[in-house]
Amino acid sequence: MIQTKLHPYVLNFIQSGGTSRGVMTHKKSWIIELTDEASNKKGWGECSIIENLSPDYQNDLDYEKNIQLFLSEISANSINKGLLSLFPSIQFGIESALKSIVSPTPFLLYENDFSLGKEGITINGLIWMGKIDFMKSQIETKLANGSHCLKLKIGATNLEDELSLLKSIRKTYNSEQLEIRVDANGAFSFENAPTILEKLSKLAIHSIEQPIRAGNWKQMAKLCSETPLPIALDEELIGITEKKMKSELLQEIKPQYIILKPSLVGGFTGTSEWIESAKHQHIPWWMTSALESNIGLNAIAQYTASHKPTIPQGLGTGSLYNNNINSPLKVIGDKLHYQSTNNWDLSVFTH
Repeated sequence: MIQTKLHPYVLNFIQSGGTSRGVMTHKKSWIIELTDEASNKKGWGECSIIENLSPDYQNDLDYEKNIQLFLSEISANSINKGLLSLFPSIQFGIESALKSIVSPTPFLLYENDFSLGKEGITINGLIWMGKIDFMKSQIETKLANGSHCLKLKIGATNLEDELSLLKSIRKTYNSEQLEIRVDANGAFSFENAPTILEKLSKLAIHSIEQPIRAGNWKQMAKLCSETPLPIALDEELIGITEKKMKSELLQEIKPQYIILKPSLVGGFTGTSEWIESAKHQHIPWWMTSALESNIGLNAIAQYTASHKPTIPQGLGTGSLYNNNINSPLKVIGDKLHYQSTNNWDLSVFTH
């Protein structure tokens, strides 16, 4: 028999995080704790949501009820996987917890060189939107700490100011020294996007995430076919649960990249289906956390490492919060490492 507990947890940003959808000061998560009564083994998982983006979240009360429904199914050993696939963030938490409880130790979900502390995962440095001076200070800090790939949120402030900032970076660092990715979060119109893409391409930008709002397949397909700058789909993938539709979306839009967030695209199961579809169509991908605590970030990082990534991943979010769960995860230079000499501190949930 497996006992279940649910721990709501609010993560507080050290500095507000600005995107084209608004400014974030905190983020809600629900931590799943499983206990096998026979062996007393523990399992941990995280249901992580981003308000106004996660398709399975409307309000705290209904969300917790849905998690508890699936936790009761775990206790009864009768999980409805078809229904679970409609709740991507809950699916991620449930899958992580179930994998955790049968692992040798609760936080060794995938055994590989990363999880064994032998090798780090190369990551990008995340730059939040804000006043130009604020963005500059973030960039200087990331570069000083050894980042060789930056991801800048754009589209919420004056575009010309953002372009000037990018130009100033390029004056100092060429594309071989520093890879720059930009994320528009769907901020631009279809009509304006081509001009913006052209301007960005002259700055040797690696790629742009989601230049226009999701759901406009034909418009996005046209942009991807004519763009001077590689386009990566992000929000476009959210809410697509059927494997056949995943393949159809990629076939119609033909993006240059896709970006995978397990909490938003259906846990490990949904993410693996996207990877399989992308592989068949020769579309490269990278993984990004959806601002999880270190519990969720650890699961994503170990899963990512099992695929032996060769390009920077978006997994450098552990230091965003002043109350994150203490863990062996540590960013050194431009790599995320699992330092097994450091311990997990789950006292906030066990008191």
